[in-house]
Amino acid sequence: MNSDKLNRTRTISGKVISNKMDKTVTVLVERRLIHPLYGKFITRTKKYHAHDETNRYSIGDTVLLEECRPLSKTKNWKVIDKI
Repeated sequence: MNSDKLNRTRTISGKVISNKMDKTVTVLVERRLIHPLYGKFITRTKKYHAHDETNRYSIGDTVLLEECRPLSKTKNWKVIDKI
């Protein structure tokens, strides 16, 4: 097996919209896609709960998330860095 494929994890970037929980931030991720029939751009949004060990990210920060093992019922992502 190729070791590069085993270590590849998904990363996404988004904006922090809530940091009221302890060691957790809520991140809003926007993606743009083209409508299949009309050809117009559509913005789809989704919220993710991400692990923030040191509580250092605040509302409005753009952060990079990495997928990880489930840390709680809703947390499967961790914050890597501020962009």
